[in-house]
Amino acid sequence: MNELAARCIFPSFPGADVPDWARRFLAGGGGGIVLFAYNVPSHDELAALCAALRAERPDLLLAIDEEGGDVTRLEWQTGSSYPGAAALGAVDDVEATEAIAASIASELASVGVNWNLAPVADVNVPANPVIGSRAFGSDATLVARHVSAFVRGTQSRRVAACAKHFPGHGSTEQDSHLELPTLRGDLECGLPPFAAAIEAGVRSIMTAHIRVTELPATVDQAVIGALLRERLGFDGVVLADALEMKGVSALFGIEEAGVRALQAGCDAVIVGHDVGEDDVERLRAALASRVDEARLQEAADRVAALAAWAQPQARPADRSAAVETARRAVRVEGDVTLDRAARIDEQRPVA
Repeated sequence: MNELAARCIFPSFPGADVPDWARRFLAGGGGGIVLFAYNVPSHDELAALCAALRAERPDLLLAIDEEGGDVTRLEWQTGSSYPGAAALGAVDDVEATEAIAASIASELASVGVNWNLAPVADVNVPANPVIGSRAFGSDATLVARHVSAFVRGTQSRRVAACAKHFPGHGSTEQDSHLELPTLRGDLECGLPPFAAAIEAGVRSIMTAHIRVTELPATVDQAVIGALLRERLGFDGVVLADALEMKGVSALFGIEEAGVRALQAGCDAVIVGHDVGEDDVERLRAALASRVDEARLQEAADRVAALAAWAQPQARPADRSAAVETARRAVRVEGDVTLDRAARIDEQRPVA
């Protein structure tokens, strides 16, 4: 049971060296690691880190958020070479979106990453959405076709895609990193992009820490089991967003949230920033002792199947579509004066 539980946990750690506790975690069955900007001092150092992790466990899922635009880990110091979802939606060229996703996947494969926690499948609804430029737009049909294209492009390189944040974080006005948002408007309006992702063969879907009924969606069986599994027919990996986010941890704490997520139908959980070995071990013990063995086995089997599928094909990245699409997305109206003080310092890290 301990190994099954470990297969379902995806922790992180700072730096480009594997800590001893992470080696022990992987040796004990750990399913993988989530990588952040703090793991990427350089391209070569990230590649070395991924190789070191795979030396501990070859059948490993190494996940990262590489959406393009505002959310990049590979190029956090300079900004992404690829336009974000809002720009891709504005251009509305699905072939370009697919080509850009394939190129991003090639770059991930080149350093050993085989799971991209993208695309964002949320539909922006309010005037000032939390998701913002990370979404393809506010029209569900447009978002759906670009989500499909991003999934196809990513998975053409055998890098697993992950549509997020189910059942749709676009129609919210709070940040689930800080509190539990409540879904505004009709639940049905946010579902078409996820249905399109499933139709395109997406290998994983990430849940949102948002209130649809009384509970956060991540721990709500009605959302994960009845809606995503039964109605939409998704049989891939369901990944819970980071458990330390206040949208779920403020209600339950990390361990209880993890147990409830697995019981609701999630297969894997992220434990990210400021979470160490003790937290991971307590979570593993809680899953092993409180989640039904058949449910835990099902979840671990799905994670193992994803790892077996995600075997990236080495192909060179092609940024030409990114440059052309970014150019098409930019429109300048009126007179623009750029003085010396307003110029961007290309050497300054982007937060």
